[in-house]
Amino acid sequence: MRDVLSLYSEKVMEHFKNPRNVGEIENPDGIGHVGNPVCGDIMELYIKVKDEVIVDAKFKTFGCGAAIATSSMVTELVKGKTVEGALKISNHAVAEALGGLPPIKMHCSLLAEEALKSAIEDYLTKSKKGKARRHKENAKCKIQ
Repeated sequence: MRDVLSLYSEKVMEHFKNPRNVGEIENPDGIGHVGNPVCGDIMELYIKVKDEVIVDAKFKTFGCGAAIATSSMVTELVKGKTVEGALKISNHAVAEALGGLPPIKMHCSLLAEEALKSAIEDYLTKSKKGKARRHKENAKCKIQ
């Protein structure tokens, strides 16, 4: 057992044992759902955006310790970033922020990146629809 644990950095173990930002955001602006059919890990990432800045992020993950740690870390990395800046967060950045991951667990950091990008994509889709709807309503008001 000790040999297995020695594969993980202190930071990975800290984020696994005491994950940050666990749960759902009420009325999130974006939700990302991803999963890995091979290992069975499932991640959901929720974001709240104000003025194109991610002000909150939470997650729910069903998976191994590395999956929980990478989910926790990506929520920490993304808070305070612009939407555009958050899109630049890579799986390697997540793994690096955790002090590295064993090669066999790098797919967990990729899931975290994909969950983030999925949540941002959901936000962008919703915000475009919202802007289009407001534009249409404003046009109706001007016509009447």
